Amino acid sequence: MLKLLPAMLLCIALIPLCDAQVKDKKQSGKKEQTIFSVGGNAVTTDEFIYLYRKNHQNRPDEFTEAKIDEYLKLFIDFKLKVREAVQRGMDTTAAFKKEYNSYRAELRKPYLPDNSLTDSLVKMTYERMSEELRASHLLVALKPDPTPADTVEAYRKAVVIRDRILATGDFAKEAMQNSDDPSSKTNRGDLGYFTALQMVYPFENTAYAAKVKDVSQPVRTRFGYHLIQVTDRRPSRGEVEVSHIMIRIRSEQDNETARNTIFNVYEQLQGGVAWSEACKQYSEDPATKDQGGKLRPFGAGGMGAVPEFEKAAFELQKVGDVSDPVKTQYGWHIIRLEKKIPLPTLEALSVTLKARVARDERTSLSKQALQEKLRRRFNYNENESAYARIVSLADSSLLKGQWKAPSGTPQQLFSLGEKVITDKDFFAYIKTNSRQQSGAPTKYMEQLYNNFVEFNIMELVEEGIVKETPTYSYLLKEYYEGILLFEIMEKEVWNKASNDSTGQHAFYQANQAKYQTGERAKAVVYEAASREAITALEALVKVGDERKIQEYIIESKGKLEAGYFKKEEKEVFGKINWAKGVYPAENKGIYYLAWIKDILPAGTMSFEEARPAIISDYQADMEKKWLEQLKKKYSVKVNGKGKQHVIQTLQTK
Repeated sequence: MLKLLPAMLLCIALIPLCDAQVKDKKQSGKKEQTIFSVGGNAVTTDEFIYLYRKNHQNRPDEFTEAKIDEYLKLFIDFKLKVREAVQRGMDTTAAFKKEYNSYRAELRKPYLPDNSLTDSLVKMTYERMSEELRASHLLVALKPDPTPADTVEAYRKAVVIRDRILATGDFAKEAMQNSDDPSSKTNRGDLGYFTALQMVYPFENTAYAAKVKDVSQPVRTRFGYHLIQVTDRRPSRGEVEVSHIMIRIRSEQDNETARNTIFNVYEQLQGGVAWSEACKQYSEDPATKDQGGKLRPFGAGGMGAVPEFEKAAFELQKVGDVSDPVKTQYGWHIIRLEKKIPLPTLEALSVTLKARVARDERTSLSKQALQEKLRRRFNYNENESAYARIVSLADSSLLKGQWKAPSGTPQQLFSLGEKVITDKDFFAYIKTNSRQQSGAPTKYMEQLYNNFVEFNIMELVEEGIVKETPTYSYLLKEYYEGILLFEIMEKEVWNKASNDSTGQHAFYQANQAKYQTGERAKAVVYEAASREAITALEALVKVGDERKIQEYIIESKGKLEAGYFKKEEKEVFGKINWAKGVYPAENKGIYYLAWIKDILPAGTMSFEEARPAIISDYQADMEKKWLEQLKKKYSVKVNGKGKQHVIQTLQTK
């Protein structure tokens, strides 16, 4: 159903068009006029004017009285269908609510306080990417779900260690002896150089805010508490693209052999042996040896596991320069510079960076801060005992989507200003929105609760948007009614007509005069990129093996089109005999094989041939009859004064 979204999103850009006129009317206190009603439900002139202007942008010839009257009839038909959908309760289903709320969330975005959040985070992240930091850290680890006591103990331990570092000045010693990061035993806590988006966000935040040599306060991340000491800062060197030849070290005994081999290769390269030949012959990196050893571009920290490799790669200055042999934990390498890539501009990186930032922890943390701000703005007040009771009721059935709400009198769960939300409201939300999950039931209940609070806050935010931007309510209504229209048309017309083969045949028999045509061929036209492919395909077609034909078309990346064609419909038919048979042909550098199965004389199309048109016509006929029934069910009254007002307003420039 999300197929509706691209077309509907056009509405967002068009909101300012009618907003001024509608706002003026709202502020003037003038009573809205009705242009028509369906089953007692009034449609205002303002809504009609708004939609007509939006749907006829830059088309001045569409503002005649006849065109407006034609649109009015279509709009009445539209409202009749929506009225019937509402009558059937289609807007009360969980599926409808989920889809409509997803659209509402998209529509609200341009108006929310966090509309510029992603842009500001992207800008901040880019500014950090222009600088590389070198830092050491010491980790006091925590389990994924620590108890409060464990958390306090870890924090106090980190504080004690920090005090010792400040007293002795020896960060490396403390990291080697007390860090829960296993790598600290060998690297003494040194993480090397890194830039934005390479560390978890709280770590990155603290590091970029720190001064060189300072020791940070304990910083909490999902791994535990960190102490961080920035040891250097430098401008970004961008990225580097290199190729390498690698000789693996599989054991200490192999080291001498590997070293001798790599130096032998190095001497051959110095003597003029081609890089690609040496790479293919000697390199033991199977993923790159046949491609000249080329690696993906990387920047600071991109080769964090092999800092010696990264250092040597960035020290190369000119394209084609080759490093001395370099030893890493994986073996011996010779590195050749292919390209130096400076940090692109913010504009060039914007799309990619925006996607990365949106997936990163920094976005979720910033949104959490916004939600806290909105809670304060709308005077969120939680009934702690009611909340604790609900969390205590979470069990494994919640994770299976089978949780049953307790019975009893509704109890206030929280309030937002004057608005009171009960536990029964939350239970209904759980029923509609819970899904199968893994993890702890209480954690999932807490997540659902926070989502529910956010949902209710957004309802209030939306009310404010409607007050500030009156046309926003029309926009919401468009989506609401558009989803209903799609669902009821699918149910009452499209699916019925498509699946009713008996009805299709009856309609065809009663309307054969509509399905007349000229001479045409029943044919299959194959298309390929080479004459050889067409020759091979011709042999398969003459044998008549449909399975092998399909397999060959897929294998050769060819195309086929089957159906009924008039001679003038395809240029290729002008280059072959217009008779039954199999004909190869070439047209404008493209090779064809036309298989004409039969030539049909002018006259009435068969049901099979006419079926696409029959279904379309049958749907139109079914819709017409259905609308006649709806007009009998729901009275339609057009207000002459309202209609005249609409015509005059739309024709006023």
